Amino acid sequence: MKTASFEKYTLNFKRPSGTSRGVLNIKETYFIRISEDGKTGIGEANLFKGLSFDDDDDYEEALTWACQNVHLGLPHLREEMINHPSIIFGLEQAFLNLEHGDNLYFPSDFTEAKDSIQINGLIWMGGIDFMKEQIEEKLKQNFHCIKLKIGVDWDHEKQVIAELRKKYPKDILELRVDANGAFSPEKAKSVLEELADLQIHSIEQPIEAGNWKAMAQLCAETPTPIALDEELIGMLNRDSKIELLKEIQPQYIILKPTLVGGFSGSDEWIELAEQQHIGWWITSALESNVGLNAIAQYTYPKHNPMPQGLGTGGLFTNNTASCLELKGEQLWFKN
Repeated sequence: MKTASFEKYTLNFKRPSGTSRGVLNIKETYFIRISEDGKTGIGEANLFKGLSFDDDDDYEEALTWACQNVHLGLPHLREEMINHPSIIFGLEQAFLNLEHGDNLYFPSDFTEAKDSIQINGLIWMGGIDFMKEQIEEKLKQNFHCIKLKIGVDWDHEKQVIAELRKKYPKDILELRVDANGAFSPEKAKSVLEELADLQIHSIEQPIEAGNWKAMAQLCAETPTPIALDEELIGMLNRDSKIELLKEIQPQYIILKPTLVGGFSGSDEWIELAEQQHIGWWITSALESNVGLNAIAQYTYPKHNPMPQGLGTGGLFTNNTASCLELKGEQLWFKN
Protein backbone atom coordinates (compact mmCIF):
# COMPACT_ATOMS: atom_id res chain seq x y z
CA MET A 1 0.00 0.00 0.00
CA LYS A 2 1.24 3.46 -0.88
CA THR A 3 2.09 5.96 1.84
CA ALA A 4 3.11 9.58 1.39
CA SER A 5 4.60 12.51 3.28
CA PHE A 6 5.78 16.04 2.55
CA GLU A 7 8.35 18.47 3.88
CA LYS A 8 8.86 22.19 3.43
CA TYR A 9 12.21 23.44 2.14
CA THR A 10 13.54 26.99 1.79
CA LEU A 11 15.94 27.73 -1.06
CA ASN A 12 18.35 30.65 -0.58
CA PHE A 13 19.38 32.76 -3.58
CA LYS A 14 23.11 33.25 -4.11
CA ARG A 15 22.35 36.88 -4.80
CA PRO A 16 19.04 38.78 -4.72
CA SER A 17 17.21 38.22 -8.02
CA GLY A 18 15.21 41.12 -9.44
CA THR A 19 11.84 40.80 -11.14
CA SER A 20 9.12 43.34 -11.89
CA ARG A 21 7.41 42.10 -8.70
CA GLY A 22 10.40 42.93 -6.54
CA VAL A 23 13.61 41.32 -5.39
CA LEU A 24 13.68 37.65 -4.33
CA ASN A 25 16.00 36.46 -1.55
CA ILE A 26 14.44 33.11 -0.69
CA LYS A 27 12.11 30.63 -2.39
CA GLU A 28 9.91 28.18 -0.46
CA THR A 29 9.02 24.81 -1.90
CA TYR A 30 7.71 21.41 -0.78
CA PHE A 31 8.93 17.87 -1.43
CA ILE A 32 6.41 15.03 -1.67
CA ARG A 33 7.55 11.44 -1.14
CA ILE A 34 5.43 8.40 -2.03
CA SER A 35 6.59 4.98 -0.82
CA GLU A 36 5.49 1.45 -1.69
CA ASP A 37 7.17 -1.96 -1.35
CA GLY A 38 10.46 -0.45 -0.17
CA LYS A 39 10.68 2.04 -3.04
CA THR A 40 10.21 5.81 -2.83
CA GLY A 41 9.37 8.43 -5.45
CA ILE A 42 10.01 12.12 -4.94
CA GLY A 43 8.31 15.15 -6.43
CA GLU A 44 8.32 18.89 -5.87
CA ALA A 45 5.20 20.92 -5.19
CA ASN A 46 6.68 24.25 -6.15
CA LEU A 47 4.56 26.93 -4.47
CA PHE A 48 5.42 30.34 -5.98
CA LYS A 49 4.44 32.99 -3.42
CA GLY A 50 2.56 35.90 -4.98
CA LEU A 51 2.15 34.15 -8.32
CA SER A 52 0.78 30.62 -7.84
CA PHE A 53 -3.00 30.29 -8.11
CA ASP A 54 -2.84 28.05 -5.04
CA ASP A 55 -0.90 30.47 -2.81
CA ASP A 56 -3.42 30.31 0.04
CA ASP A 57 -3.66 29.59 3.76
CA ASP A 58 -4.84 26.00 3.34
CA TYR A 59 -1.90 24.89 1.18
CA GLU A 60 -0.31 22.61 3.80
CA GLU A 61 -3.76 21.33 4.74
CA ALA A 62 -4.30 20.33 1.11
CA LEU A 63 -0.88 18.67 0.99
CA THR A 64 -1.72 16.74 4.17
CA TRP A 65 -5.00 15.53 2.67
CA ALA A 66 -3.29 14.45 -0.55
CA CYS A 67 -0.65 12.47 1.35
CA GLN A 68 -3.25 10.83 3.61
CA ASN A 69 -5.29 9.80 0.56
CA VAL A 70 -2.50 8.83 -1.84
CA HIS A 71 -4.04 5.34 -2.04
CA LEU A 72 -6.89 6.82 -4.10
CA GLY A 73 -4.56 7.04 -7.09
CA LEU A 74 -3.36 9.89 -9.27
CA PRO A 75 -6.51 10.44 -11.41
CA HIS A 76 -8.65 10.90 -8.29
CA LEU A 77 -6.04 13.09 -6.61
CA ARG A 78 -5.89 15.33 -9.70
CA GLU A 79 -9.65 15.89 -9.45
CA GLU A 80 -9.50 16.67 -5.74
CA MET A 81 -6.48 18.98 -6.11
CA ILE A 82 -7.88 20.95 -9.07
CA ASN A 83 -7.48 24.19 -7.09
CA HIS A 84 -3.87 23.37 -6.23
CA PRO A 85 -1.99 23.07 -9.57
CA SER A 86 1.44 22.94 -7.93
CA ILE A 87 0.39 20.00 -5.74
CA ILE A 88 -0.76 18.13 -8.86
CA PHE A 89 2.69 18.89 -10.30
CA GLY A 90 4.41 17.40 -7.23
CA LEU A 91 2.17 14.33 -7.10
CA GLU A 92 2.67 13.55 -10.78
CA GLN A 93 6.44 13.65 -10.29
CA ALA A 94 6.36 11.43 -7.21
CA PHE A 95 4.17 8.79 -8.91
CA LEU A 96 6.40 8.80 -12.01
CA ASN A 97 9.59 8.55 -9.96
CA LEU A 98 8.13 5.72 -7.90
CA GLU A 99 7.42 3.87 -11.16
CA HIS A 100 10.77 4.46 -12.87
CA GLY A 101 13.19 4.67 -9.94
CA ASP A 102 16.59 6.39 -9.68
CA ASN A 103 16.22 10.01 -10.83
CA LEU A 104 13.88 9.12 -13.69
CA TYR A 105 10.48 10.55 -14.59
CA PHE A 106 10.32 10.29 -18.40
CA PRO A 107 13.02 7.87 -19.65
CA SER A 108 14.33 8.85 -23.10
CA ASP A 109 17.50 9.47 -25.09
CA PHE A 110 17.88 12.54 -22.88
CA THR A 111 18.08 10.49 -19.65
CA GLU A 112 20.55 8.15 -21.36
CA ALA A 113 22.75 11.19 -22.13
CA LYS A 114 22.42 10.57 -25.87
CA ASP A 115 20.85 13.96 -26.56
CA SER A 116 20.37 17.38 -24.95
CA ILE A 117 17.94 20.32 -24.75
CA GLN A 118 18.80 23.79 -26.04
CA ILE A 119 17.82 26.48 -23.52
CA ASN A 120 17.77 30.25 -23.45
CA GLY A 121 20.06 32.25 -21.19
CA LEU A 122 18.14 34.25 -18.58
CA ILE A 123 19.18 37.81 -17.70
CA TRP A 124 17.84 39.09 -14.38
CA MET A 125 16.78 42.68 -13.76
CA GLY A 126 19.18 45.09 -12.12
CA GLY A 127 21.45 47.99 -12.92
CA ILE A 128 22.82 48.33 -16.45
CA ASP A 129 26.27 47.11 -15.40
CA PHE A 130 24.80 44.04 -13.72
CA MET A 131 22.66 43.21 -16.77
CA LYS A 132 25.62 43.70 -19.12
CA GLU A 133 27.75 41.47 -16.89
CA GLN A 134 25.18 38.67 -17.13
CA ILE A 135 24.85 39.10 -20.90
CA GLU A 136 28.62 38.90 -21.44
CA GLU A 137 28.74 35.72 -19.39
CA LYS A 138 25.97 34.10 -21.47
CA LEU A 139 27.64 35.11 -24.73
CA LYS A 140 30.93 33.60 -23.55
CA GLN A 141 29.01 30.37 -22.96
CA ASN A 142 27.87 30.50 -26.62
CA PHE A 143 24.17 31.07 -26.01
CA HIS A 144 22.26 31.85 -29.21
CA CYS A 145 19.06 32.85 -27.39
CA ILE A 146 18.88 35.26 -24.46
CA LYS A 147 15.83 36.28 -22.46
CA LEU A 148 15.85 39.57 -20.57
CA LYS A 149 13.53 40.56 -17.74
CA ILE A 150 12.21 44.07 -18.40
CA GLY A 151 9.69 46.47 -16.91
CA VAL A 152 11.50 48.23 -14.07
CA ASP A 153 13.25 51.00 -16.06
CA TRP A 154 12.35 50.60 -19.72
CA ASP A 155 14.51 53.47 -21.00
CA HIS A 156 17.65 51.91 -19.54
CA GLU A 157 16.60 48.38 -20.46
CA LYS A 158 15.97 49.49 -24.05
CA GLN A 159 19.46 51.00 -24.11
CA VAL A 160 20.99 47.66 -23.05
CA ILE A 161 19.03 45.79 -25.73
CA ALA A 162 19.92 48.34 -28.42
CA GLU A 163 23.64 48.05 -27.63
CA LEU A 164 23.35 44.27 -27.72
CA ARG A 165 21.54 44.27 -31.04
CA LYS A 166 24.19 46.53 -32.62
CA LYS A 167 26.81 43.90 -31.84
CA TYR A 168 24.71 40.83 -32.62
CA PRO A 169 22.12 40.77 -35.45
CA LYS A 170 19.04 38.60 -35.06
CA ASP A 171 20.42 35.77 -37.22
CA ILE A 172 23.24 35.39 -34.68
CA LEU A 173 21.40 36.10 -31.42
CA GLU A 174 17.71 35.61 -30.66
CA LEU A 175 16.43 38.03 -28.03
CA ARG A 176 13.31 37.46 -25.97
CA VAL A 177 11.95 39.75 -23.25
CA ASP A 178 9.64 39.12 -20.30
CA ALA A 179 7.67 42.04 -18.86
CA ASN A 180 5.70 40.09 -16.22
CA GLY A 181 2.73 42.37 -16.87
CA ALA A 182 4.66 45.55 -16.10
CA PHE A 183 3.23 47.89 -18.75
CA SER A 184 -0.12 49.62 -19.17
CA PRO A 185 -1.96 48.82 -22.42
CA GLU A 186 -1.08 52.25 -23.84
CA LYS A 187 2.59 52.02 -22.86
CA ALA A 188 2.72 48.46 -24.18
CA LYS A 189 1.81 49.67 -27.69
CA SER A 190 4.88 51.91 -27.89
CA VAL A 191 7.10 49.27 -26.27
CA LEU A 192 5.97 46.71 -28.86
CA GLU A 193 6.93 49.11 -31.65
CA GLU A 194 10.34 49.73 -30.10
CA LEU A 195 10.91 46.01 -29.66
CA ALA A 196 10.05 45.42 -33.32
CA ASP A 197 12.70 47.98 -34.32
CA LEU A 198 15.17 45.97 -32.25
CA GLN A 199 14.07 42.71 -33.95
CA ILE A 200 12.98 41.01 -30.73
CA HIS A 201 11.67 37.45 -31.04
CA SER A 202 8.82 37.87 -28.54
CA ILE A 203 7.62 39.54 -25.37
CA GLU A 204 6.04 37.62 -22.50
CA GLN A 205 3.02 39.13 -20.78
CA PRO A 206 3.38 42.81 -21.74
CA ILE A 207 0.35 43.83 -19.64
CA GLU A 208 -1.17 42.53 -16.43
CA ALA A 209 -3.12 39.28 -16.67
CA GLY A 210 -6.91 39.45 -16.73
CA ASN A 211 -7.30 42.24 -19.29
CA TRP A 212 -8.45 39.96 -22.09
CA LYS A 213 -9.86 42.63 -24.39
CA ALA A 214 -6.77 44.81 -24.16
CA MET A 215 -4.48 41.81 -24.62
CA ALA A 216 -6.51 40.58 -27.60
CA GLN A 217 -6.18 43.98 -29.25
CA LEU A 218 -2.44 44.03 -28.64
CA CYS A 219 -2.03 40.50 -30.06
CA ALA A 220 -4.07 41.41 -33.14
CA GLU A 221 -2.04 44.53 -33.93
CA THR A 222 1.42 43.86 -32.49
CA PRO A 223 4.56 44.05 -34.65
CA THR A 224 6.33 41.94 -31.97
CA PRO A 225 4.96 38.45 -31.19
CA ILE A 226 3.30 38.19 -27.77
CA ALA A 227 3.53 35.18 -25.46
CA LEU A 228 1.03 34.62 -22.64
CA ASP A 229 2.46 33.54 -19.31
CA GLU A 230 0.68 34.70 -16.14
CA GLU A 231 -2.50 34.85 -18.24
CA LEU A 232 -2.71 31.05 -18.09
CA ILE A 233 -2.72 30.88 -14.29
CA GLY A 234 -6.08 29.97 -12.81
CA MET A 235 -7.52 28.54 -16.03
CA LEU A 236 -8.48 25.23 -14.44
CA ASN A 237 -10.78 23.52 -16.94
CA ARG A 238 -10.68 22.79 -20.63
CA ASP A 239 -13.51 25.19 -21.55
CA SER A 240 -11.85 28.17 -19.88
CA LYS A 241 -8.58 27.41 -21.68
CA ILE A 242 -10.35 27.21 -25.05
CA GLU A 243 -12.17 30.48 -24.34
CA LEU A 244 -8.94 32.29 -23.41
CA LEU A 245 -7.04 31.15 -26.51
CA LYS A 246 -9.93 31.98 -28.85
CA GLU A 247 -10.51 35.39 -27.25
CA ILE A 248 -6.90 36.58 -27.12
CA GLN A 249 -5.31 34.67 -30.04
CA PRO A 250 -1.72 35.07 -28.84
CA GLN A 251 1.27 34.21 -30.98
CA TYR A 252 2.71 31.98 -28.20
CA ILE A 253 1.95 30.57 -24.76
CA ILE A 254 4.52 29.83 -22.05
CA LEU A 255 4.01 26.68 -20.00
CA LYS A 256 5.23 26.48 -16.42
CA PRO A 257 4.07 23.06 -15.18
CA THR A 258 3.97 24.19 -11.55
CA LEU A 259 1.50 26.96 -12.41
CA VAL A 260 -0.74 25.19 -14.94
CA GLY A 261 -1.46 21.88 -13.22
CA GLY A 262 1.64 19.82 -13.82
CA PHE A 263 2.39 17.69 -16.86
CA SER A 264 -1.25 16.80 -17.52
CA GLY A 265 -2.21 20.48 -17.44
CA SER A 266 0.67 21.36 -19.76
CA ASP A 267 -0.33 18.59 -22.17
CA GLU A 268 -3.84 19.99 -22.42
CA TRP A 269 -2.58 23.53 -23.10
CA ILE A 270 -0.25 22.20 -25.82
CA GLU A 271 -3.08 20.27 -27.48
CA LEU A 272 -5.41 23.27 -27.48
CA ALA A 273 -2.72 25.72 -28.63
CA GLU A 274 -1.68 23.53 -31.54
CA GLN A 275 -5.32 23.21 -32.63
CA GLN A 276 -5.33 27.00 -33.05
CA HIS A 277 -1.82 27.18 -34.56
CA ILE A 278 -0.41 28.95 -31.48
CA GLY A 279 3.24 28.33 -30.67
CA TRP A 280 4.49 27.33 -27.22
CA TRP A 281 7.55 26.51 -25.17
CA ILE A 282 8.19 25.25 -21.64
CA THR A 283 9.72 27.24 -18.80
CA SER A 284 10.75 26.37 -15.27
CA ALA A 285 9.71 28.55 -12.32
CA LEU A 286 12.52 28.56 -9.75
CA GLU A 287 12.15 24.91 -8.80
CA SER A 288 14.85 23.08 -6.92
CA ASN A 289 16.85 20.57 -8.91
CA VAL A 290 14.17 17.95 -8.16
CA GLY A 291 11.43 19.76 -10.08
CA LEU A 292 13.85 21.08 -12.69
CA ASN A 293 15.06 17.57 -13.48
CA ALA A 294 11.47 16.37 -13.91
CA ILE A 295 10.54 19.31 -16.17
CA ALA A 296 13.60 18.77 -18.36
CA GLN A 297 12.73 15.08 -18.75
CA TYR A 298 9.14 16.03 -19.63
CA THR A 299 10.29 18.64 -22.15
CA TYR A 300 12.68 16.52 -24.18
CA PRO A 301 10.16 14.05 -25.74
CA LYS A 302 8.08 17.00 -26.98
CA HIS A 303 10.89 17.70 -29.49
CA ASN A 304 10.02 21.39 -29.66
CA PRO A 305 12.78 22.91 -31.84
CA MET A 306 12.71 26.28 -30.03
CA PRO A 307 15.11 27.06 -27.17
CA GLN A 308 13.31 26.16 -23.94
CA GLY A 309 13.18 28.32 -20.83
CA LEU A 310 14.69 25.84 -18.40
CA GLY A 311 16.79 26.88 -15.44
CA THR A 312 20.09 25.27 -14.51
CA GLY A 313 19.68 25.07 -10.74
CA GLY A 314 22.57 27.46 -10.21
CA LEU A 315 20.65 30.27 -8.49
CA PHE A 316 20.61 28.80 -4.99
CA THR A 317 23.25 28.21 -2.31
CA ASN A 318 21.48 25.17 -0.85
CA ASN A 319 19.95 23.44 -3.85
CA THR A 320 19.40 19.69 -3.93
CA ALA A 321 21.80 17.44 -5.84
CA SER A 322 21.54 17.91 -9.59
CA CYS A 323 21.15 15.39 -12.40
CA LEU A 324 21.56 18.15 -14.98
CA GLU A 325 24.67 19.68 -16.48
CA LEU A 326 24.92 22.73 -18.72
CA LYS A 327 27.44 22.60 -21.57
CA GLY A 328 27.23 25.88 -23.44
CA GLU A 329 23.53 26.34 -24.15
CA GLN A 330 22.79 22.62 -24.08
CA LEU A 331 21.28 20.98 -21.00
CA TRP A 332 22.44 17.40 -20.47
CA PHE A 333 21.35 14.66 -18.05
CA LYS A 334 23.91 13.00 -15.83
CA ASN A 335 22.83 10.26 -13.46
